[in-house]
Amino acid sequence: MSQSKREQVVSHLRYIRQELREMHQGVLEDGLLPDPGEVRGVMAQMEALLELVAGRSARKARSSSKP
Repeated sequence: MSQSKREQVVSHLRYIRQELREMHQGVLEDGLLPDPGEVRGVMAQMEALLELVAGRSARKARSSSKP
């Protein structure tokens, strides 16, 4: 993995980690589940990270596996 790609992965992971920490704190402090939009946002970031790591082949494999 190239250095710039590695830096992008680290950046994505830091962002995702921070978002998940904030959601977890909300659950612990308020006892409420996170807003669905927040969860979708983190899931989108995870998808972007997967595409970055796996390349376009993951997108093609995932789209061909859908009915």
